[in-house]
Amino acid sequence: QVQLVESGGGLVQPGGSLRLSCAASGSISSIAVMGWYRQAPGTQRELGATITNGGSTNYADSVKGRFTISRDNAKNTVYLQMNSLKPEDTAVYYCFVRYNIFFNSWGQGTQVTVSS
Repeated sequence: QVQLVESGGGLVQPGGSLRLSCAASGSISSIAVMGWYRQAPGTQRELGATITNGGSTNYADSVKGRFTISRDNAKNTVYLQMNSLKPEDTAVYYCFVRYNIFFNSWGQGTQVTVSS
Protein backbone atom coordinates (compact mmCIF):
# COMPACT_ATOMS: atom_id res chain seq x y z
CA GLN A 1 0.00 0.00 0.00
CA VAL A 2 1.00 3.62 -0.53
CA GLN A 3 0.82 6.39 2.02
CA LEU A 4 0.29 9.97 0.90
CA VAL A 5 1.21 12.88 3.12
CA GLU A 6 -0.27 16.20 2.05
CA SER A 7 0.64 19.63 3.31
CA GLY A 8 0.33 23.28 2.44
CA GLY A 9 -3.37 23.98 2.68
CA GLY A 10 -4.75 26.91 4.58
CA LEU A 11 -6.64 30.16 4.46
CA VAL A 12 -5.65 32.80 1.96
CA GLN A 13 -7.18 35.99 0.61
CA PRO A 14 -8.35 36.25 -2.99
CA GLY A 15 -5.36 36.87 -5.20
CA GLY A 16 -3.04 35.11 -2.79
CA SER A 17 -0.94 32.01 -3.20
CA LEU A 18 -0.46 28.63 -1.61
CA ARG A 19 1.75 25.67 -2.40
CA LEU A 20 0.55 22.15 -1.80
CA SER A 21 2.89 19.21 -1.40
CA CYS A 22 2.20 15.50 -1.47
CA ALA A 23 4.80 12.88 -0.69
CA ALA A 24 4.15 9.24 -1.49
CA SER A 25 5.79 6.37 0.31
CA GLY A 26 5.34 2.64 0.69
CA SER A 27 5.46 -0.24 -1.73
CA ILE A 28 6.11 1.85 -4.80
CA SER A 29 8.01 0.52 -7.77
CA SER A 30 6.76 3.12 -10.24
CA ILE A 31 4.48 6.13 -10.43
CA ALA A 32 2.72 6.95 -13.66
CA VAL A 33 0.71 9.98 -12.59
CA MET A 34 0.53 12.29 -9.62
CA GLY A 35 -1.85 15.14 -9.21
CA TRP A 36 -4.45 17.08 -7.34
CA TYR A 37 -8.19 16.89 -7.42
CA ARG A 38 -10.50 19.08 -5.44
CA GLN A 39 -13.96 18.87 -3.97
CA ALA A 40 -16.09 21.64 -2.55
CA PRO A 41 -19.01 20.90 -0.23
CA GLY A 42 -21.98 19.54 -2.14
CA THR A 43 -20.00 19.06 -5.34
CA GLN A 44 -18.30 16.23 -7.15
CA ARG A 45 -14.58 15.82 -7.02
CA GLU A 46 -12.97 17.45 -10.02
CA LEU A 47 -9.60 17.64 -11.70
CA GLY A 48 -7.17 20.28 -10.63
CA ALA A 49 -3.94 19.26 -12.29
CA THR A 50 -1.93 16.13 -12.99
CA ILE A 51 1.61 15.38 -14.05
CA THR A 52 3.05 12.19 -15.49
CA ASN A 53 6.31 10.54 -14.62
CA GLY A 54 7.73 12.04 -17.78
CA GLY A 55 6.61 15.53 -16.88
CA SER A 56 3.55 15.97 -19.07
CA THR A 57 0.96 18.15 -17.38
CA ASN A 58 -2.78 18.48 -17.57
CA TYR A 59 -4.78 21.30 -16.03
CA ALA A 60 -8.43 21.97 -15.57
CA ASP A 61 -9.48 24.97 -17.61
CA SER A 62 -10.48 26.74 -14.44
CA VAL A 63 -6.91 26.77 -13.11
CA LYS A 64 -4.85 27.20 -16.27
CA GLY A 65 -2.49 30.10 -16.02
CA ARG A 66 -2.83 30.25 -12.25
CA PHE A 67 -1.72 26.84 -10.97
CA THR A 68 1.52 25.07 -11.71
CA ILE A 69 2.07 21.41 -10.99
CA SER A 70 5.52 19.94 -10.63
CA ARG A 71 7.10 16.81 -9.30
CA ASP A 72 10.26 15.31 -7.92
CA ASN A 73 10.26 11.75 -9.14
CA ALA A 74 13.19 10.76 -6.97
CA LYS A 75 11.23 11.83 -3.90
CA ASN A 76 7.84 10.64 -5.15
CA THR A 77 6.53 14.09 -4.40
CA VAL A 78 4.16 16.33 -6.29
CA TYR A 79 3.66 20.05 -5.77
CA LEU A 80 0.89 22.41 -6.73
CA GLN A 81 1.75 26.08 -6.79
CA MET A 82 -1.51 28.00 -6.67
CA ASN A 83 -1.41 31.67 -7.55
CA SER A 84 -4.09 34.27 -8.07
CA LEU A 85 -6.45 32.24 -5.96
CA LYS A 86 -10.16 32.82 -6.29
CA PRO A 87 -13.00 32.05 -3.88
CA GLU A 88 -14.15 29.30 -6.25
CA ASP A 89 -10.86 27.53 -5.62
CA THR A 90 -12.05 26.85 -2.08
CA ALA A 91 -12.19 23.10 -1.66
CA VAL A 92 -10.57 20.11 -0.10
CA TYR A 93 -7.64 19.23 -2.30
CA TYR A 94 -6.82 15.55 -2.61
CA CYS A 95 -3.52 14.18 -3.75
CA PHE A 96 -3.79 11.42 -6.33
CA VAL A 97 -1.19 8.86 -7.32
CA ARG A 98 -1.34 6.14 -9.94
CA TYR A 99 1.37 3.66 -9.10
CA ASN A 100 2.66 0.21 -9.92
CA ILE A 101 0.78 0.41 -13.22
CA PHE A 102 -2.59 -0.69 -11.91
CA PHE A 103 -3.21 1.02 -8.59
CA ASN A 104 -4.57 4.37 -7.50
CA SER A 105 -4.19 6.03 -4.13
CA TRP A 106 -5.79 9.12 -2.62
CA GLY A 107 -4.65 11.35 0.18
CA GLN A 108 -6.77 12.42 3.10
CA GLY A 109 -7.21 15.88 1.64
CA THR A 110 -6.04 19.30 2.69
CA GLN A 111 -8.36 22.27 3.01
CA VAL A 112 -7.81 25.34 0.87
CA THR A 113 -9.99 28.30 1.71
CA VAL A 114 -9.91 31.50 -0.32
CA SER A 115 -11.82 34.24 1.42
CA SER A 116 -11.51 37.84 2.50
